[in-house]
Formats: sequence, C-alpha cells, structure tokens
Amino acid sequence: MAGDIKFGTDGWRAVISEDFTFANVKKVAQAMADYVKSQKSVLSGRRFELVVGYDTRFLSDKYAELIACVMAGNDIRTILTDRSTPTPSISYAIKDRNLIGGIVITASHDPARYNGIKYKAYYAGSADPDITKKMEENLGVNDIKYIPIEEAKSKGLVKIIDLVPSHLEFVKRYVNIKLLKRSRLKVLVDSMYGTGDAYIEYLLKGGNCKIDTIHNESNPGFGGINPEPILPNLKELADTVKSSKYDIGIATDGDADRLGVALPNGKLLTGHKVMVLLLLHLLEDKKMRGDVVQTICGTVLIDKICALYRLRTHETPVGFKYICGIMKDKDVLIGGEETGGVAFKNYIPERDGILSGLLILEMMVMRRKKILEILKAIDKEYGTYEYRRLDVKYPHESKSRLMQHLKAHPPKKILGKNIIKIKDIDGYKFICEDSSWLMLRLSGTEPILRIYAEASTEKKALKILEFCKRLAYSA
Repeated sequence: MAGDIKFGTDGWRAVISEDFTFANVKKVAQAMADYVKSQKSVLSGRRFELVVGYDTRFLSDKYAELIACVMAGNDIRTILTDRSTPTPSISYAIKDRNLIGGIVITASHDPARYNGIKYKAYYAGSADPDITKKMEENLGVNDIKYIPIEEAKSKGLVKIIDLVPSHLEFVKRYVNIKLLKRSRLKVLVDSMYGTGDAYIEYLLKGGNCKIDTIHNESNPGFGGINPEPILPNLKELADTVKSSKYDIGIATDGDADRLGVALPNGKLLTGHKVMVLLLLHLLEDKKMRGDVVQTICGTVLIDKICALYRLRTHETPVGFKYICGIMKDKDVLIGGEETGGVAFKNYIPERDGILSGLLILEMMVMRRKKILEILKAIDKEYGTYEYRRLDVKYPHESKSRLMQHLKAHPPKKILGKNIIKIKDIDGYKFICEDSSWLMLRLSGTEPILRIYAEASTEKKALKILEFCKRLAYSA
C-alpha cells in the first residue's frame, strides 16, 4: 500500500478506512520521522522537536496520537495538541518555539469521509515538493518504530500542550483589537464545525460589537456538508446574514486556514475578491508594502492594483506550497489563492482564516464604510471582474488526450474574443484581448476537470465555463 500513498498539492489525503488506515498512517509517520532525523545536523540551530495537531474529523485525535507515538519511537520529541486545533496555530507554534517542523491531521475542506496528513516545514509553512518527494521515497524503507503514548509521556518524549492561546495573542497584535471592540459591527461567524470554533467571538468579546457564532460544535460529519467556505455549504450563513441584518458574515473552513465572506444582500464573495480586499487594506489602511503572490488561476484585478502601486507580482501553479516557497524567500506583502486562503507579511508563510476575517472587519472599521460600499468603490476604480469555477467529472483515461489536444490545437477565440496569450504552468490558461480568460486544470487525485473563468460580468463568466466544458468533451 505504501506505493499508493502520494503527496498532492498539500499533503496526503485519502478516504478513511479505505486507504487512510492506522497501518498507512504509521507508514507515513515513519517516513516523516526518517526525513526529520536526516535534517538534525542541517537544522542544528533549531529545537529538535516537532508539533503534531489535528482537526475535528472522525478519529483525527487518534491518528495524531499514533503519529506522536511513532515520533517518540524514533527518539523525536513531540508536542501533541490538547484539542482539535487550527492549522495556523500549528504553523505559528513552529516559528514561535523555533521547532524543526510540524504535522497536521486534516483533510482541510474535503468531504467528511476523507482525512489527511500535512507536513509543515521548519519555516512554518507547507512542505515544498523536494521535502514531500523525500518522504515518499522513505515510505516502507525502514521498520516502524513505536512507543505507547503513556510510556512516551513518562519518558518526556511527548508533551500535551494547548497551542491556541499563543496564536491568538499574535493575532491580537496584528490587528487593532481595541478598535474592533469599540465598533458597533454586527457579525455572524460560521465555523463550519471545524477548528475555528468560537475564537473570533472570543477575541472580540467584552466590546460594543455583536459577534454570533454558528456551527462551532463538534460534528465529524460536518452537518452533511463539505467544510469548504463556498455555496451551497454557506447557504445558511448567507441567508441569515441577509434576514437578520448582519453587517457581514465570515466563515472558516475545516482547519480554519481559509475564509469565506457573506454579504448583507445574501451573496458570497469569491476568494479572489476576499484577497483583493485584504491587499487593499494592507496597502491603503495599514500602509504596508511588498510583493504579491497568487496562483495561475488568480484574478486580473490583483494585477491591475499591483500595476497601479508598482508592486512586483509572482504567479505560481495551484497549491499553497508554491506560494509559501516564494514567501519564505522574498519580501511578500500578501500571498493567496482563489479558494480564500491568504498569508500575510510579518507573520508565517501560511494561510490563516481567523486573521483574514478579522482584517476584513478592521478594514470596514478603519474606513467607516459598509462592506458593500467598499466593494462598489473598488468596482468603480478598477473595473468589474467576475470569477466562476466549475468542477466536472472527467475520466482518468481521457486526461492525457485532452492535454495533448489543447497543446496541438488550442482555441483561437473564446466567445468571439481573440486569445492573445496562453499559459501552461499548471493546465492551460487562455487569456483574451478583453482580459477575460478561461483555464482547464486536471485534478491529480480524482477524475475531475477543474474549469475556471473570469469576465466583466457573471453572465459572461458562466458562458465561458460552458464554452470550456464543450471544448473539453469534444477533445
């Protein structure tokens, strides 16, 4: 089975009890332990200690304990979180405690039947491809070493620690919590049964603003939805924000590293617009500067803003590990992806849904404007760009044929607009003369074709998606 374990865009994920079994988790843990031991002399300036955390999924706590026991068997000291913990809390602990790395049991926003293992490197961000390749090469090479949890604790090899407070203390310093508490915002938070819990409400309690939280109780089935902050998973949040006249609704995904935003009119913001808001807030309100990183399916709007402010931009394949790779080496102000995961300067090269949500609130308070007013002003200054995405089933056996067809016979026009540029760093992206674009990208783990489009109106974006779907199935 070790040969079937592959690290994707962000760690290894599989269906619980099919491939994600205790036996396979042990194999992955041993492969990770072998990698960590190989780094002992390389990273001699850091504490030779790992942190292991987990989300709210079925058996996540047991998988995390199992990994801690394998680490202990390999004489690697480990901090095991005392509860389900946000992924950014784990990454922040690596930086804060000068650790060699960390492991998180989570499948992030995937359906409840999945679980996964993410490795966070010494730089407090997603493991780069070189690291995961070495871990894959280690699978099944050495026998699994294991110490029972009570023995590991008694030997001082495993410590149980609450890592959330130190993370929240940093968040309180990054945003102006006192200013937010003085505001009279009315906010609804949806934790989507994940690790975001009621932490935003906790941070803002005792002030004038009103914060209500839904779905912060433990539910490994996530209430029958996927813990991804998009429609239809956030329909209840969006409807309640509108009917109960909240100023805004914010949601964190299963491991609290992504953000969704519901507007007072009952609509949801795309991840692109979330990143635009955060970028403009850091630039204009907090007077910060730096490079900007987004994935190949990023928005034209970010490019326009960066051109105006003369900011250097970087474009990566899909996967936050690529964004992280640039953030740890460059002076980056903000790095983000279309799914609402954003990282910030002077922090860690890692997404944080809790911090992102608070920064959106801070923007509203500092500008003394409602969120719809801010969005209207952005459209007026930079133009309107509507982004849409469609995932369709696509047979594994047809994938190579589709890519070969697009390479040999790329379309010349999209809905009457000439294609002026083609990018192929991750799938194929076709950019038109009017700045509208479409992109086709195949999932590496599922028989899924991901189709992306952006245009000046929602109607045009949806038409491009349909055009792209017909293109894919005619190949």
